[in-house]
Amino acid sequence: MMTIRPGHILLAFSASVLLLSSCGGKGGKALSRRTFPPLPQVPSVLTGQSERGAYLADHFWDAFLSGSYPCDSFLVNGVPAEDVESALGRFVTIIETACDRPQAMRSMEGFFKKVNDFQTQNPSSGVYGFFEEKVAKYLFDPNSPVRDEDLYLPYLKGLLSSSLTPGERKPAYTRDAAMCSLNQVGTVAADISFTCLDGKKRTLRGINADHILLLFTNPGCQSCEEVISSLTASGRIGERVRTGSLAVVNLYIDLEVDKWIAMAKSYPETWINGYDQDHEIRTDLTYCVRAIPSMYVLDRDKRVVMKDAPAGKVIPFIENI
Repeated sequence: MMTIRPGHILLAFSASVLLLSSCGGKGGKALSRRTFPPLPQVPSVLTGQSERGAYLADHFWDAFLSGSYPCDSFLVNGVPAEDVESALGRFVTIIETACDRPQAMRSMEGFFKKVNDFQTQNPSSGVYGFFEEKVAKYLFDPNSPVRDEDLYLPYLKGLLSSSLTPGERKPAYTRDAAMCSLNQVGTVAADISFTCLDGKKRTLRGINADHILLLFTNPGCQSCEEVISSLTASGRIGERVRTGSLAVVNLYIDLEVDKWIAMAKSYPETWINGYDQDHEIRTDLTYCVRAIPSMYVLDRDKRVVMKDAPAGKVIPFIENI
């Protein structure tokens, strides 16, 4: 589990928004309990993987939101809550693996619109509150293995624009949206300066390598030690660092610099190990480091390839570049 940095709130809303005690159709009798509908059939004329992925993502929720069903503490529009959450996990997997990035963002935007429209037409439904909490859990919680701030951003923007979102939650969502907007995949990463163990100052922009693994860690962080151990155990990553095609930039951004200096002597000498001497990153103006460790992958032009991604995604990616 990641170490959550002080001052950061994981989720800005209460579980009490999940489901109302009773639901029903607008002006009509609610239908019976059901299972989650099967995935939509992709038309045979769509043969390309991206086309098929886009169709599946855009129509994933159509059958689930096609009518109003009962809901209570255990049901979401007639379907057991755990089954709807599992379906959300499948949806996230589809848009991450079968869609290109722009399509995935559009699919998340369309998903929010479907949920918002359904809740508007069925005011007693608990669908809006359920997904408000669960989408954040999957895409924004630092401990989620599928977290993806870029994909969460379209949903956040929907929450901010909707009259269904209580006003008291919007300040927190506004800040979350600002943080998610930093260093998006495909953009040039913000430059930062840092001081190395030898006292010399360097900048991210000044590092010359085909790829950069930007790693934020803390001394004494068990999850950090596990990630560092996995990185150093990889022969492929070690080879890339030795040949100069990969630079690992391991940064400390908190205040106990003396403690870090004592610990940093054990870090691999082939890595670039430094600390944020100006405490700029702690302000969340250049990078949003909500939990430690946090990992970014940049290309030669310092464009973001992976943003605050889990080690389970980052390490295989680097090994197979």
